[in-house]
Formats: sequence, C-alpha cells, structure tokens
Amino acid sequence: MENRVKPLKGVRNFRDFGGYATPTGEICKGVLFRSGHYNEATEDDLDYLNGLDVKFHVDLRRPDERDRQPNVWPAAHVVQIATDGGREEVPAHVAALQGDDVTVDSIEGYMTAYYRSAPFKDHHIELFRSWFDGITENDGASVVHCAAGKDRTGIICALTHLALGVSEDDVFEDYLLTNHAVNIEKFLPEARDRFNEMLGKNHEADVYRPFMGVRRVYLENAFEVMSDAHGSPLGYAREVLGVDEQKIDTLKRRYIHA
Repeated sequence: MENRVKPLKGVRNFRDFGGYATPTGEICKGVLFRSGHYNEATEDDLDYLNGLDVKFHVDLRRPDERDRQPNVWPAAHVVQIATDGGREEVPAHVAALQGDDVTVDSIEGYMTAYYRSAPFKDHHIELFRSWFDGITENDGASVVHCAAGKDRTGIICALTHLALGVSEDDVFEDYLLTNHAVNIEKFLPEARDRFNEMLGKNHEADVYRPFMGVRRVYLENAFEVMSDAHGSPLGYAREVLGVDEQKIDTLKRRYIHA
C-alpha cells in the first residue's frame, strides 16, 4: 500500500485512494486523489501534478485557512470548489492549545469531539455534496484536500469508499495510511517548536501528536454519530449529501473495473 503515497516535496499526504477491492471489481487507480494543501508545492511537484489529468478539485479548508496558505495549484482550467463558510478568527485547534493544563488526553478529547461535529457543519456538508456531485460528472481525475489531508479529507474519502463498496477494513486501512504518509516522528519536533513559538507555550511534543496523525477511534466516532442520526454512514450520505442509489450506481460504473 505504500506506493499509494506519492513522495511530493511540498505537498504532504498526497496519495491515490483508488485500487481497493469491491464486490464488483477494483476501484480504478489514477482518478481519485487526496492530500494536504498546495501552498508549498515545488516546481517538481507541479510538473508531477500537472501530468495527472486532474479536472475537478475540492478544497475543504475554511476561507481563513486559504487566506493564510493559498494554493499554487491546480491550474485555472480545473474546476475548483471551495466555500465561504466556516471562517474562524482563532482556529479551534489553536484555542484548544492555549490553556495551561493542556495534555495529550485533552487534545485527544478535542479531536474526538471534532469528528463527532464535523459531519454536521454546514460548510462541510456543502463541500461534501459538491465532491460527490463532481466525481459523478467528472471525466478526468479528481482531488480532494484540506490542510493536512487527514481529518476532513479522511471523512469524505471514507464515505467515498463506502459508497463504492470498499470493505470497512480497507476503509480504515486507507484512513490510517496518513500515519505513514505524514512521517509523524520526523515532523513532530518541528510542529512542537512552531506551535509553542506561536502560542508562547512550552508544551511537550506528545501534546501535538494527536493533531499530526489519525487514530481509528476518530473515524469510528464520526461513523457513530452518522449512524445515530441516519442509521449508517451511507444513510448519512444518502439523507444529508444526496448520495442516493442512482448516484452510487453511476459512481460504480465510472470508477470500478471488473
């Protein structure tokens, strides 16, 4: 599975999330991609990305995130979807780190709470719907991303896999691949230093670990609240995002080969 992760220098967590088995065949490779932001993409990265025939691009970030780190890719001819909703003056994860009693447990609690609320935020629903609408109609490759390509992106990619018939084991395998792709141990000291300087704090590196990667329990919590409200994650996709049986059939015809 490691070959799913593309070693781009300035784009973290870029990977192909096709290639998984379904009851009717395998999801095509080279048409569904996920990642973090593109603010730091290098010229070599851009050469690689421009060769992918990407025609549809969804940026799940809030407008304040896009203001701080505007993308340098994709090109203007690509259909690009973003939202004006959800702007935050102080990002919620920054606020969670500003107290004096911050611990690994408190940050894990923040992350779990985030996953329980994320599926029902209006701006996320808007973007998740746009993703499914776009990949239903798009003839080229598609990319979905957020800041780090792990939480918001992890949720929508998991729903995409479920709609296509990927097994739950493989859904979680792909979700957890972030922990390999982002090389947590390498970047954790850098993240600690950057955030501590910004916050004027002296938190231990492990406090930032829950932000750097993903944990199975996070996505399990998102699925749980979807199931509580709509019977299952696919029930959520159907009732909230408009991913009905007709759309699922279209997606399977487009993205699965026998």
